Amino acid sequence: MQAAKIRLVVTLAALVLALVHILFPNIAIDGVALTLIVIAIVPWLAPLFRSLELPGGWKVEFQDLQKVAAKADDAGLLARPAAAAPHAAGGAVEASPDYAFQSVADRDPNLALAGLRIELEKRLVELCRQHGIGTSMQGMGRLLRELAKIGVLNADEEAVLADLVHMLNAAVHGAEVDPRATEWAMDVGPQLILAFEEKLRGN
Repeated sequence: MQAAKIRLVVTLAALVLALVHILFPNIAIDGVALTLIVIAIVPWLAPLFRSLELPGGWKVEFQDLQKVAAKADDAGLLARPAAAAPHAAGGAVEASPDYAFQSVADRDPNLALAGLRIELEKRLVELCRQHGIGTSMQGMGRLLRELAKIGVLNADEEAVLADLVHMLNAAVHGAEVDPRATEWAMDVGPQLILAFEEKLRGN
């Protein structure tokens, strides 16, 4: 009910401002005034922001991550780590590679997803550079679209990765994250990273 009232007030305020602009087009709104208007409105929008959920919102649910993982698997974006093999001399078992996000995953699910995003972005940027795509001041979504344009990613891969980036970005910006996301990141994260590394090697 509260969120509905807030939406109504914001809509009416926007309509009033639009009407004033139409009736008095010579009135200029400078950057300072606009900033003050935003500062005045944002506190009243907080309940509305808290009520939003993905897709397009502020809550990362475990089932949403599971759905993305299933789609990524169907698209061939989950590379299975090779079975650990003994060294020829000592017979010791080779440890699986460690990633930075794995060391913080047990502390906070947001940190786990944020760390995974960093690892994926590193490889995405490297893949773009490998194919002559400029990466300066470009977000992950734009880079994914550029890779799809030249056929490095197919449509399914681009769509799955775009959905994943949307959720990882939400986690980075403080969205509420299901605690089970830690387990998901530890399981699915390395497979996604290995898939990118295979693309970098041209496999």
